[in-house]
Amino acid sequence: MKIYWTDFAKIELQRIFDYYKENVSLRVAKNLVQNLVKEPHSIIKTPYIGQMEVYLPDRSITYRYIIYKSYKIIYSVDEENGLINIADVFDTRQNPVKISRKK
Repeated sequence: MKIYWTDFAKIELQRIFDYYKENVSLRVAKNLVQNLVKEPHSIIKTPYIGQMEVYLPDRSITYRYIIYKSYKIIYSVDEENGLINIADVFDTRQNPVKISRKK
């Protein structure tokens, strides 16, 4: 399995980076985003280990998530192409209904 980051997820990573760079420090921003990017590699051998995302029930794709700090890394598994598609990085301190947002 390979990890693929969607454009939407990349935009969310950039927003996280920008926020921490502006409000905390460049070092903290880099460290957090680097670790968010590394975390999905822990599920390559067992991609179905993540819990199903209950806030995305109306989607044709089944989404799962893993947690890193206060972030949900939301993904789907594409067995046919050997991919773990990272769809979103969601701050769990937000209202959970915002998870179904689209951009």
